[in-house]
Formats: sequence, C-alpha cells, structure tokens
Amino acid sequence: MGIKCMVVDDEPLAIKVLEKHIMQVPDIELVSTFDNPITAGDFLQNTAIDLLFLDIQMPVVTGIDFIKNTTIQPKIILTTAYREYALEGYELDIIDYLLKPISFIRFYKSINKYKALNTTIEPIAHKSSEIDTISDHIFVNSNKRMIRVEFNNILFIDSIKDYVRIHTADDTIITKDKISSFVEKLPSYFLRVHRSYIINTGKIASLTSKDVVLLGGMEIPIGASYKEIVNLIKN
Repeated sequence: MGIKCMVVDDEPLAIKVLEKHIMQVPDIELVSTFDNPITAGDFLQNTAIDLLFLDIQMPVVTGIDFIKNTTIQPKIILTTAYREYALEGYELDIIDYLLKPISFIRFYKSINKYKALNTTIEPIAHKSSEIDTISDHIFVNSNKRMIRVEFNNILFIDSIKDYVRIHTADDTIITKDKISSFVEKLPSYFLRVHRSYIINTGKIASLTSKDVVLLGGMEIPIGASYKEIVNLIKN
C-alpha cells in the first residue's frame, strides 16, 4: 500500500519541486497540495494522510503554529529556507527537516526515514502475494514453487514486461510480478536506479554518472530520473 502524502507551502515553485520528487518514487501518492495551512487543516479533518510536507514560513499561520494547533496530524517533514528553525521543529517530533532548495537525494533520504519509522509486517492473510518478506530473505513464487532468496545473495533485480528477474551470483529466478512491488519489501541498501532495475549497493564494484558496475562485471544503466541516486550511493 502506497504512502499518501500532502504538501503545504505558500510558494508555487516549492510545491512543484516536491511534486517532481514525489513522482520519481513509485510507492508515494500525492493526494493534494495547499498554499494555505488553514485550508489544509480543514482537508485533514476528512481525509487520511500518511505524510505531510509542511513549510514553516507562511503568512497568517506558520508551519510550527499549524503543528501546535492541529489535532489531526499525519507524520510531518518540515520544509524551509531557514536553518534556524530546525531545533524547534525536532522538539515537535517531526520526522525530518528539509532545507530549500530541496534536492531529490535529500528528499529520498527523508522518505527512507519515514519508512524506517513506519515499517509493519504484512498481515498473514495476504497469501496471494508473489513475495513474502521474512527477516533476511524473501520467498519468491517461481514455477509454482516458493523459492527462498537471501537478500545478501542478490546482485540486482530487473523487469521485463510482467515478469521480474532476481539475479544472484549463481542463479536467475523469474517470477510474475511488478518491480515496484519489490521496492517496499527490500532492505534500505537496495536502490532503484532505473525504472527496470534495482541494485544491491553492497555489490557495487564501480560507478559513473551513466551506469553502475556490480561485482562480476555486470553493468546496470542509471535512468534519467534517477541520476541523483549516484550521489546517494557515493555517500
């Protein structure tokens, strides 16, 4: 199930930047944007939101005032051009503090913080799922058999139409599924670097701005929308 998020900022350009970033992460849904925190508060009374990107410096009602006076609140990531508000924001139990201009890499790290704080175990009733996550491995439905795959053995994952291939040092396992369904189930050291590829960052031998070379010499392209992921890998 995707993360339902909302943006509140009085600057149209700032909203557009976050909209662009959100579009690049497959498991996030932007439900609505607001340039007025009062209207946003009314919206929250009737709509369930998981994550709120909230600007601090806004006329009439600031982001800090909004947090202090709104009873129904999702998890919050503050956005602002002013570093000095960081301490007060963290005292209000926010998830993260994004300093404008917000890069995709910094945005992506905040999303991972949210996921780390809100990781839940899938209900056992979901028996129809093609993959089931358990501690350090997954079970993949391949050829009507559930095959155990250790996370540490995975080099990369790619997709071809309606199928996903899991590549290990010794084997390639094929399952009928979508690559987006793997994004939420894999540990944080796996990164999606292309619409068709997820890599295990622990298996990187070298990288450039165009591709990642994994141990064993396999070259994985970096998609145009994921260029900044290279900087995240370097860090």
